[in-house]
Amino acid sequence: MTSSLPQPRLGWRERIALPELGLDSIACKVDTGARTCALHAFYIEPFERDGRPWVRFGVHPLRRRRDVVVECQAPVADRRVVTDSGGHRQRRHVIRTPIVIGECTHEVEITLTNRDTMSFRMLLGRNALQCAAYLVDSTASWLAGKPRGGHGHPPATKL
Repeated sequence: MTSSLPQPRLGWRERIALPELGLDSIACKVDTGARTCALHAFYIEPFERDGRPWVRFGVHPLRRRRDVVVECQAPVADRRVVTDSGGHRQRRHVIRTPIVIGECTHEVEITLTNRDTMSFRMLLGRNALQCAAYLVDSTASWLAGKPRGGHGHPPATKL
């Protein structure tokens, strides 16, 4: 049986939301070659809460804007070695959190790393694309629209 609904499409860059982290809208690069998502964290501070490992970290959600900061906290799901596209290996904290892509919400794993030198503050990996079996159109951008529940900007602190 085939569905009459078209397969949802994403462009090579999209806006997503991470509501439990206080990020209503963040631009990300869609990367079908990456297994997991990666989020920019300019500092990462591990701590314990109720005997469990947690991490607090700071995000600069807007490109080229270090004066806008969102402070985040999340339980640590894992620590693992990740190899980036340049072949560099790095041990990263992994968190699990809901992600909103257009109208779709589901929980994903996200690795935390400093992406200051990268054009996008977040990389959207294959684990996030499974939500609706998205077709990625590398010639288009911003196909998913504003994330449901997002306000178009992150609630941020200016330094």
